[in-house]
Amino acid sequence: NSQRYHCDEMACDMYIAAFLLPKVGGAPASRGARQVPTSEDVWIAKKNGQVWGPLIQKADVARQARAFHWPLEFPDVMQRGGFDVVLGNPPWERIKLQEQEFFAARSPDIAGAANKAAREKLIKALAEAPEGSPDRALYDDFQIAKRVAEAASEFARVPEEEEFTDKDRRDKTRFVGGRFPLTGRGDVNTYALFAELFSRLAGPKGRAGVIVPTGIATDATTAPFFASLVADKRLSQLVDFENRAGLFPAVDSRMKFCILTLGRNEGIAKFAFFLTETGQLAEPDRNFTLTPEAIALLNPTTRTAPVFRSKADAELNAKIYANAPVLVDESNAADPDPWQFDYATKLFDMADDSPIFRSSEQLRLLGFITDGADWIDPMLEGDVNRYVPLYEAKMIHHFDHRWSGYRLDDGSACDFDDQYKDNSSNEACPRYWVPRFEVERRIKAKGWMRSWLMGWRDITNATNERTVIASVVPWTGVGHTLRLMHLGVEEMLSACFIANVSSLTFDFAARQKVGGTHLTVEMWRQLPILPPSFYTEPRQAFITSKVLELTYTSHALAPFARDLGYDGPPFAWDEARRAHLRADLDAFYARAYGLTRDELRYILDPADIKGPDYPSETFRVLKEKELRLYNEYRTRRLVLEAWDRMDAGGEFAAMGM
Repeated sequence: NSQRYHCDEMACDMYIAAFLLPKVGGAPASRGARQVPTSEDVWIAKKNGQVWGPLIQKADVARQARAFHWPLEFPDVMQRGGFDVVLGNPPWERIKLQEQEFFAARSPDIAGAANKAAREKLIKALAEAPEGSPDRALYDDFQIAKRVAEAASEFARVPEEEEFTDKDRRDKTRFVGGRFPLTGRGDVNTYALFAELFSRLAGPKGRAGVIVPTGIATDATTAPFFASLVADKRLSQLVDFENRAGLFPAVDSRMKFCILTLGRNEGIAKFAFFLTETGQLAEPDRNFTLTPEAIALLNPTTRTAPVFRSKADAELNAKIYANAPVLVDESNAADPDPWQFDYATKLFDMADDSPIFRSSEQLRLLGFITDGADWIDPMLEGDVNRYVPLYEAKMIHHFDHRWSGYRLDDGSACDFDDQYKDNSSNEACPRYWVPRFEVERRIKAKGWMRSWLMGWRDITNATNERTVIASVVPWTGVGHTLRLMHLGVEEMLSACFIANVSSLTFDFAARQKVGGTHLTVEMWRQLPILPPSFYTEPRQAFITSKVLELTYTSHALAPFARDLGYDGPPFAWDEARRAHLRADLDAFYARAYGLTRDELRYILDPADIKGPDYPSETFRVLKEKELRLYNEYRTRRLVLEAWDRMDAGGEFAAMGM
């Protein structure tokens, strides 16, 4: 009831009101014309409460929004540094207003509109309804909810100013994080804000426990928060659950959530992932520990949590990362980027660039004719009006730029079988073609001068047959689901790079990084890739001859073959021989990463080493597919045979391995 308390409360309410109140018209002509509190009003309120009366009434909007001022509600707790224990299961909701959710119960017709454009048209019709009508009232409620959501998002993101002195001893001002500096970014979700809040509410000797989606530890938007927990030794334990057993009946069964426990001066953090019931916490094989230094080794840039199914997975990945640096290590000042890695995520956006796409039917109607994989205007000479294929991610696979495509006659999707690929004149037929001059303009803008490209599939999953699918592709248009990369090293080393990222050992490591359905550039930069210096002349010769034969199977990749020093015709598509060549490369890279034969066996199938009940899986889908096709796990047999042959025959020793 003290005057000091009421002044503080008024200042807090006015600060929140500044975000919630609508801002209309220009800047007020005078202090008396203000309709929204300013910083001056907040400080006056805190000092003596002598604020212009109408603004005090405006500040009631903060109470209507149920703003909770922690220092005022728990002044004694805040004064001693925070709570002893903070526990909670906060809401998991995006702050951004979801139109379909808002109208689901209020107006099913709007919620069920065919698309966003149709929904916006119906909402606009509400705005034109007469004052006092139910439709107009619904529109007003929507506008209020939208403004509150936007205000909350802005509140979470707002930066604070900080005075500092630069190296030249000049006083300057810079922006630092505001209310939620570590989680108030991207598409803000309330669970992330609560996690950051709980971490602040715990006192010097306090602990916090919160149930939130596992993305708090693995997603890019929350990476700064998790990195701070690791750096400040706040992370005590993270236990991840899949909701397949219905621990939360109202939550989607595919949802992953975790119990995040925070403390102080926590030297070693405990982890467990992919649990489906709480009793599994008692199983030693599912639990592992990591120091802050180990997390930094595995994810040096983002410092996010590595996701391992078992203790053996964690130990094996630690060994892989100890023997191979990540692709780009910004903490390595001497040589952070030995491959000179560059990328393009959207050479062509499949939505935004679609006005310049042409189908085969459209090109026929325009009078174009085919010229190999391209279309040309027969009335014009040269490449003035040439259209080249637009590659999509689904069209590539390991060492295969003709994995799938579309039929030229009707545009339907299809897979290209071995018989089709056996003809080196057959190329992958795309769904669309794009102007060659536009491809040339965009690739030149990147400064890439080679006559072939490299890329990887963006859409993937840790439980697919393979997680990383990368390939060399012809110089052509490329849609955004196929991420392009370029290496500033000689062509022979680029072939070695493709072999490395196509290996089973590399894929095993990548599977621990992919928590969702995308293999992002940030993940890619933190994957363990052997450096160019690893490739001695004998090792390079061993790899490039195999990559050449596996890759150069049609004339479209003749420029790649020429860059590798080969002037002959494309190699025949022989599936049996290709399986042996790939097995040789898989055995080579397992050895290159420092694995033993038993560790390679584990990567191929953990059950082979640990038994059928071990809580981990690696390439289960690949194994099941080959059991159906060949009545055996062919890849395991071929890779282990290659290892044994190269070990006993002295090939590993000859290459210094």
